[in-house]
Amino acid sequence: MIEFYLDVGSGVSPYQQVVRQVRHALRLGLLREGDQLPTVKDVVAALAINPNTVLKAYRELEHEGLVAARPGVGTFVTRTLTDATLAAHGPLRADLRRWLARARRAGLDDESIEALFMTTFRTAAVEDIA
Repeated sequence: MIEFYLDVGSGVSPYQQVVRQVRHALRLGLLREGDQLPTVKDVVAALAINPNTVLKAYRELEHEGLVAARPGVGTFVTRTLTDATLAAHGPLRADLRRWLARARRAGLDDESIEALFMTTFRTAAVEDIA
């Protein structure tokens, strides 16, 4: 089962963080069809957030057709986002792990690594469009 976490410094709303974490888990195959999401009560207890925040996230996922709520039972995954070619990306993942290790050896903390990656990612995306 997925365990949610919140990054209070991210600038992303808590409900959106929950939605993104479910999408990532679906994309990576960590959640599969039929898997149950944590109950609203469990998420509220773990993250100390308002139940309406969790309900909003689960409703958005349901609207996208990724989960379905079963009253009195829970919320279950109805569709995954797993890319069939994801398993073939093992070499890319290994390269990325090596890059992360080099970045840490160069003295970058997690926030600096993320900033470097995201600015490079965005720049490359803009250059690819042009």
